[in-house]
This record gives sequence, C-alpha cells and structure tokens, in this order.
Amino acid sequence: MNGATRSECVVLDGKTLAARREVQLTNAIRGFANRHQGRVPTLATILVGDDPSSAVYVRMKGDACGRVGMHSRAIVLPASTSTQELRGVIDALNQDPDVSGILLQHPVPQHIDERACFDCIRIDKDVDGVTSHGFGRMALGQEAFGSATPSGIMRLLSEYGIEVAGRRAVVVGRSDILGKPLALMLSNADATVTLCHSRTQDLEQEVRRAQIVVAALGKPQFIPADWVADGAVVVDAGYHPGGIGDIEPGNLVERCSAVTPVPGGVGPMTISVLLEQTLRAAELTSASR
Repeated sequence: MNGATRSECVVLDGKTLAARREVQLTNAIRGFANRHQGRVPTLATILVGDDPSSAVYVRMKGDACGRVGMHSRAIVLPASTSTQELRGVIDALNQDPDVSGILLQHPVPQHIDERACFDCIRIDKDVDGVTSHGFGRMALGQEAFGSATPSGIMRLLSEYGIEVAGRRAVVVGRSDILGKPLALMLSNADATVTLCHSRTQDLEQEVRRAQIVVAALGKPQFIPADWVADGAVVVDAGYHPGGIGDIEPGNLVERCSAVTPVPGGVGPMTISVLLEQTLRAAELTSASR
C-alpha cells in the first residue's frame, strides 16, 4: 500500500477527497448546462416522518447539490404515509423529465414496505443504488449505479492506492444497502470476503484474521480496537452522536496501516458518489432523448 508501514498509518480522509471532487463536479455540471440550454441535473429526495438524523442527512445532501450547482427537490411526507401513497410519490418522480435521480431516505416508518418502495424507483434514476434490479446488475459486474456508501468506500480505498485484490476482508453488518453490496463489490475486486452478522460465531476471531476490516452494523463502538490486527486497513462506516463510529478507536492509528476518521471518512464519500451518479443519470437520459 504505497510503502506504508505500521508506523505510517494513512488517514483515509474522505472529506478532503470529496471537496476535491466537488470542484470537478461543479465544472462538469456547468458544462452539462452549457450543452443543454441551461438545464442542470436534479436530485429529488424523499423524507418520510420526522426522524432528526434523517432530516440532517437529507439537508446535507441538498446543501451538497447547491455547492456544485445541481438542483435539489426535497419532498417531506408525514410519518402516517402509507406504502401506496409513497409509491405514488415515487411514480410521479419517475415520470418527471426534470428529475434525474431519486433518493428515498432510509429508514422509513416501520409500517411502510421499504423494499417495495425502493423497487418502485426507476433503475435509470436509482442514483442511491437501492433497487433489487440495480443490486443484481452490480453483483454480476454489469453497468449499474452502485449503492452510494459502499461505492464511496471503494472509491476511498482506490484513491489512496490500497490494494484489495487477494486480501482477506471482513465486513461486519449485512444490510441490503451497505454490508451486502459492499461484500460483493470487494469480491468483484478480487478480495476474499467474509460477511459477518449477529449470528456469526466467534466474531472476534473473524475480525482478527482480516487484512481489511469494515464496520457497517450501526452499533456504537461495537468492535473493540484490540480485535483488529496490526497493519490492517480499518473502514468505519458508522456514525453516532458524539462523533463515534462502530469501532472503538483505541490505538488503531498507532497499529494499523490505514484508518477512516469518524466523522470525515466514509460519510463525505457517500454524498460525493450520490452527486456523481445523479450527474451520470442526467447525462444518460439526455443521450437517449
């Protein structure tokens, strides 16, 4: 990994990478507008209910759109919204030619069939990579918009020159929009992947033998620092109040070859990928007209 040693831990700074990419995206969107009579890509976000964390995430995505010159359309629905009503909103956005990408903020209230609503999103507007169709195409190595957070993690590893092929990777957490797609992306990149979850026996030993550890389970400091092997690459996709992740930080910086900061590691890369994929969706739609 670029000659790094245990004493030269690399901080995988997603915030800086995302800021650099925003400059490039701003120029690319200006070019898109010049080619399309001033029209720019539009990302539609749907927030159901009043979960404060979800509201913050949606606002951050809208702010990022504004910074690069992309339009955002925020749709806020009451917590009482039914699955049928939510699907109706998504269908309307699917048919709207001004909307380039659609993002349904996870999680939705429990009475809503989230998977049915995700799968209502047209695949060419699925810029968050949440549909079953898009997941299947990604898993098979075909053209698709990958899930934003896993894609951001893969971009982060690539930008820092971290070798994935042939290495033992452990992903802790098997959510449909993070753990599972990331495990497949790592496998497609020729890593040997173990996907761990709540039923995994002897999780400590699985983590200890990993050369790449990804925590994506949504439980604050669930993984003790001393489970992580010396020289490992550590990617913490968790974020909880107080700025803590899913892995106890301990002395990881002193022992590991690379670590993501929390915050400032994975999160900014998620939004960066979302913006990139929205621009790409707009380009593909324009090319097909």
